[in-house]
Amino acid sequence: MRLFKTLALLAALLVPGTAGAETLMMATTTSTQDTGLLEYLEPIFKRDTGIDLKWVSVGTGKALAHGKACDVDVLLVHAPALEKKFVDEGYGVDRRQVMYNDFVLIGPAADPAGVRGKDVPAAFRAFADSGKNAFVSRGDNSGTHNAEKKLWAEAGLAVPGKDSPWYVDAGQGMMATIRIAAEKNGYTVTDRGTFIKYEAAHKGNPPLVILIEGDKALLNQYSVMMVNPKVCPKVKRDAANAFIKWWVSPAAQKAVADFKLEGKQLFFPNAGQ
Repeated sequence: MRLFKTLALLAALLVPGTAGAETLMMATTTSTQDTGLLEYLEPIFKRDTGIDLKWVSVGTGKALAHGKACDVDVLLVHAPALEKKFVDEGYGVDRRQVMYNDFVLIGPAADPAGVRGKDVPAAFRAFADSGKNAFVSRGDNSGTHNAEKKLWAEAGLAVPGKDSPWYVDAGQGMMATIRIAAEKNGYTVTDRGTFIKYEAAHKGNPPLVILIEGDKALLNQYSVMMVNPKVCPKVKRDAANAFIKWWVSPAAQKAVADFKLEGKQLFFPNAGQ
């Protein structure tokens, strides 16, 4: 389905006029796609607004690049520092936070690095001190990758480089990064929503499990915004405004809260907070 949405985006960009006045183009993160959230919300959004929503699912850095290139009308992303810079530079407007979940550190249940029960800085220092337990990074300038880089900083460490062979730069989406970590019997940071999807795919017995959670540094905030029409004149301003108003509406916020997998809530609405 991600390929379908991506092809739909490319078709709309390459063939002028193929996207009607009420078709909105969005760039978003892999977590909103991989968890199934967008497939769940899209028909509700269409029912409530009459607007067709199509999207491309990439890391937040690439999603913002789509915005800068005027490829899309709106964004749903989760890297606050990058988003604020995007707005400050004039590329985005009307940024609203809409929901959150959290990041978790996952690894083998046997926990060869011995990080279970530690706080995040202590865990990251343990990886660096050991130098033998694989840690797989998204490495794609996504929201999760930027969150991970902040965690290294909180541990008082630079992000490991090429001289640290245990640190693996996947350069891929979240689910692919988890699979690589599992293949290496290693560790990674993921958003909880994608982990729940991963856990469900393994019928509750995944190769990697949550070892650290609940730290304030692991908050994962999602926001929506419009690409600035002053920079990108072809942005569908009215439809984009409707999109933002819908996300912060009580009906949409309830829909986010109602989205569950295996009885577990994946995202928590917080518009206006």
